[in-house]
Amino acid sequence: MSPFSHFLHELRLQHQIRQSELAELLGYEQSYISALEVGIKGPPTDEFVGKLITTMALAPSAQLELREAIAASDRKLALPADSPQSVYWMLKRLRDQLDNLHPLQVKMIQDALAIRSSLVEPSPEPVRRLKRRRREEATM
Repeated sequence: MSPFSHFLHELRLQHQIRQSELAELLGYEQSYISALEVGIKGPPTDEFVGKLITTMALAPSAQLELREAIAASDRKLALPADSPQSVYWMLKRLRDQLDNLHPLQVKMIQDALAIRSSLVEPSPEPVRRLKRRRREEATM
């Protein structure tokens, strides 16, 4: 279950309403609410979020929690074009093993990411780009 799915489910339970009632209040189908809660659908649109905030009268702290849950629930990852090859290979290995990670491995990865601030910044791997040759330099 994604962080957003969990947030939506808990919010609905706190307000003691059914999925069908929430769907009616927001103007969506009950099947969409269900798909969001079980994580079949990815994070919702800004329109849905706005309606949810207004309809459920979410406090600013709950709105922040909602937006953080949405950001954490994004299943897509886009790397900057100038990322070092080591990052690509690391992410490939992670993708390959994602379904089989032990909870301790997840915790270790989170801990490793948390220590970044205490490390001395390593010099970044230089970006190697191909140099375009002039017509005179090209051999054919």
